Amino acid sequence: MEGDGSDSLVTIKNIERELICPACKELFTHPLILPCQHSICHKCVKELLLTHDDSFNDVGSDNSNQSSPRLRLPSPSMDKIDRISRPGWKRGSLTPRTTTFPCPGCEHDVDLGERGISGLFRNFTLETIVERYRQAARAATAIMCDLCKPPPQESTKSCMDCSASYCNECFKIYHPWGTVKAQHEYVGPTTNFRPKILMCPEHETERINMYCELCRRPVCHLCKLGGNHSNHRVTTMSSAYKTLKEKLSKDIDYLIGKESQVKSQISELNLLMKETECNGERAKEEAITHFEKLFEILEERKSSVLKAIDASKKLRLDKFQTQVEEYQGLLENNGLVGYAQEVLKETDQSCFVQTAKQLHLRIQKATESLKSFRPAAQTSFEDYVVNTSKQTELLGELSFFSSGIDVPEINEEQSKVYNNALINWNHPEKDKADSYVLEYRKINRDEEMLSWNEIEVCGTSKVISDLESNCNYAFRVRAYKGSICSPCSRELILHTPPAPVFSFLFDEKCGYNNEHLLLNLKRDRVESRAGFNLLLAAERIQVGYYTSLDYIIGDVGITKGKHFWAFRVEPYSYLVKAGVASSDKLQEWLRSPRDAVSPRYEQDSGHDSGSEDACFDSSQPFTLVTIGMKKFFIPKSATSANEPENRVLPMPTSIGVFLDCDKGRVAFFDMDHMKCLYERQVDCSHTMYPAFALMGSGGIQLEEPISAKYLEYQEHM
Repeated sequence: MEGDGSDSLVTIKNIERELICPACKELFTHPLILPCQHSICHKCVKELLLTHDDSFNDVGSDNSNQSSPRLRLPSPSMDKIDRISRPGWKRGSLTPRTTTFPCPGCEHDVDLGERGISGLFRNFTLETIVERYRQAARAATAIMCDLCKPPPQESTKSCMDCSASYCNECFKIYHPWGTVKAQHEYVGPTTNFRPKILMCPEHETERINMYCELCRRPVCHLCKLGGNHSNHRVTTMSSAYKTLKEKLSKDIDYLIGKESQVKSQISELNLLMKETECNGERAKEEAITHFEKLFEILEERKSSVLKAIDASKKLRLDKFQTQVEEYQGLLENNGLVGYAQEVLKETDQSCFVQTAKQLHLRIQKATESLKSFRPAAQTSFEDYVVNTSKQTELLGELSFFSSGIDVPEINEEQSKVYNNALINWNHPEKDKADSYVLEYRKINRDEEMLSWNEIEVCGTSKVISDLESNCNYAFRVRAYKGSICSPCSRELILHTPPAPVFSFLFDEKCGYNNEHLLLNLKRDRVESRAGFNLLLAAERIQVGYYTSLDYIIGDVGITKGKHFWAFRVEPYSYLVKAGVASSDKLQEWLRSPRDAVSPRYEQDSGHDSGSEDACFDSSQPFTLVTIGMKKFFIPKSATSANEPENRVLPMPTSIGVFLDCDKGRVAFFDMDHMKCLYERQVDCSHTMYPAFALMGSGGIQLEEPISAKYLEYQEHM
């Protein structure tokens, strides 16, 4: 296990690139082997799991404290529902903390399973090589004896059984001849100690003695007998060792034998780099030439247009000046009027006629100008507005001549934004494109455009996280084939929700009526079954009674902050109510005997009983909107028109709910356009819960958060 001389040291110093962790970009420290066979530091795996777990905003986790704005219900029985509002109560998360994260080496998602980090093997071989590299790098730095009295001596051996380094004297003392310790395995000085026998991480008392060919990892006999590898093909460890060592040795010999060929190819690549540099500069010069020609055309057109405007302006000003001079002459005709008045005093008819004829023509001309005033020219230059819309569009699509790749188009129907953004695009030549670059940027409220963010994607869809709430984002994509790039697609504008997405599931115990409601195993979908029990209850209509609503609520409460969630109502649904309700209001609703009274006369029953009419401006502890028969019904309001045609809207595909506990407001959104449909005050003094109610046939599906797994599911679909 010791070094083989100066040649091996030179080799060790040349492999630093292989010894760098892809996460922290430093030398590996206690590397672990991921399921994708890439290695990563133990501390980096923990940091990645923590970071990825926080990004999912896991609710109801064990790390929640009493000041958390989310409280998870213990799903109590009806007679204990008053306990749900007690401060500081919490419950373990329904879903285990995430064990999935993207591998920094290949960027594919890896799932560590139930055992998490403890189920990963340490890469002892890589750890040993890193230690050799460290020793070669520090060369003269000695490893000191662990057992010497101060000052310690330089060690000469390291015992793999004792996990300690010794000088010659200490080694003889602690490993005397004729004892068991004399049989310990020792190597040259090292700080890297590893177990002599590799144990199974799943069955900690069993040693590794087989190799799973499917999972490409060592296993023990219990893994094969009844574990995760029971149906996998395995081989003995010695056989796997021999096979893999032969393959690796053969590949190394091949690479060494091709050394001259590799050097030749490196020289060729260097020439290609120089040629690429020259061709790139030439392409830039040609592009500059083309743009300069466009600039020349634009300058020429600009000069021509400005000359035409100046000529028209001069002509109009000349006409106005002439007209001003004419009217200025009218002012100077005051002497003419006085002269005419003197002529009127002439009594001799012959003399008067002789003088008055010419005078009358002059006065008549001045009179006509005053009777019909009309400007000599127009002041508007609307005929001289340059229309550049078509040219602007063409310039925006300006690209390389015949790139050979079609422009990808973003699929607006399959692209959406929720907790993250999911962008899908179509490409006619999908199989011919090597990769895509998805660009996105935030659009400020003053329409200011920020710089584009770029993400390289291998497929035709991507999930983008870390977007700001209540903002517009522009997305576009372009395709790459080798070094050739297509033009960018048309931009898609999406508006993010007004607050962070609030995660919850339907509560299957608190007020849940399993006779009328059917909840799926994931608890994110509920259906109302209009069956035999509902028909029996409907007999009471003959005596003036109504069948009641079946309520179901979220299993997580909210005490403060801004939160947003979304759901879909099935188109066949007859009557669905959705919104928020406080814990005390839920106690009233869920404790009321079913069908005991007509909801028409129960103010808080949740039906359209007139309670909303009676308290337009007051802040009530619940707000429910009505959805059904493919319609969305806006509740009556004192400030808006209450005619049916103004209150009934087409039912959106997905409906969002925004609750601002701090301001005491709730709003309902059309998720397709992120448009607010209805907003009102709500009393948030108690813990608030997402609340739903159904009557007759109907179904509600909670929106699934968008994640990498969501994307994989969509692709399989």
